[in-house]
Amino acid sequence: MKFFFIPVFFISCSLHGLAQQHTDTSIVGSKVITLSTVVVDNKLNVPSFIERIKNDSSFYKAFKNLRIIGYSAINDIRMLHKDGSLRASLRSRTRQYRSGNCRKMQTLEEAVTGDFYTSEHEYNYYTAQMYASLFFTKDSVCGENNIVAGTNFSTSGKSGIEKHKEQLKMLFFNPGKRISGLPFMSNKTAIYDDDMADDYNMDIDMGPYNNINCFIFTQKVKPGYEDDVVVDEMITWFNADTYEVVARKYSLSYDALFYDFKVDMQVEMTNFKGLTVPNLIRYNGNWKAVTKKRERGVFTATLFDFN
Repeated sequence: MKFFFIPVFFISCSLHGLAQQHTDTSIVGSKVITLSTVVVDNKLNVPSFIERIKNDSSFYKAFKNLRIIGYSAINDIRMLHKDGSLRASLRSRTRQYRSGNCRKMQTLEEAVTGDFYTSEHEYNYYTAQMYASLFFTKDSVCGENNIVAGTNFSTSGKSGIEKHKEQLKMLFFNPGKRISGLPFMSNKTAIYDDDMADDYNMDIDMGPYNNINCFIFTQKVKPGYEDDVVVDEMITWFNADTYEVVARKYSLSYDALFYDFKVDMQVEMTNFKGLTVPNLIRYNGNWKAVTKKRERGVFTATLFDFN
């Protein structure tokens, strides 16, 4: 028994020691952040890193970059019944052309099922309307740029369903930032702020994403705090050299008297002639606004052939 006990005792202690060495913590303001061993070994300046990502504009800028280049896209939008069966859909291939200071879009292929369009060929679903406002262009648009400095997201001047669509777009482009014009939500979106530190578990790791060495920052709501937040979970891969966003996955939810949603999104980036641009966007959302029927939609945008 003694010979059995001693090896087991030392093995147990050794494993415990390895577990202790696996992670460390860093305190930034009120935030307690768990660091993996590889992050500790890389001597990451954690306060500087948090400040960088708190003020990050590369994610939004990547979408703005789409306004100044040409590209092709495969668009797949599916509206679902409550049981998950297909209700209506659109699958198309589009091409955006950039000429001078203007851009326009051409639909090369399109296949539609169900009541995706109204009899007047308008979108029958506000999920589709939101997608179209993000990725489709009917006429030539001129005078755009990719400058993000000074951008102030707001729902000013909008009401009803247009306001709700704008709110989701704001959360889509700028998750983690405090956003004005969101009643009862504005103070719940700034997940990097100290006053929300107690709501989240936070950790930083390192690893590759599409062969790019990345810092991986994860924030996940603590059990019991779900009603206090809008961003339930967000995982962001930051390029370890440039700190630009390489990819992001996030889950959002909100439930109020006249408005509720539950949305999961994923965005992957690529580089085109020095410009970071999204090449894959996935959305899975359940959305209800007053006077409107609940919508369950899934869409995927695949962008390629940039020029």
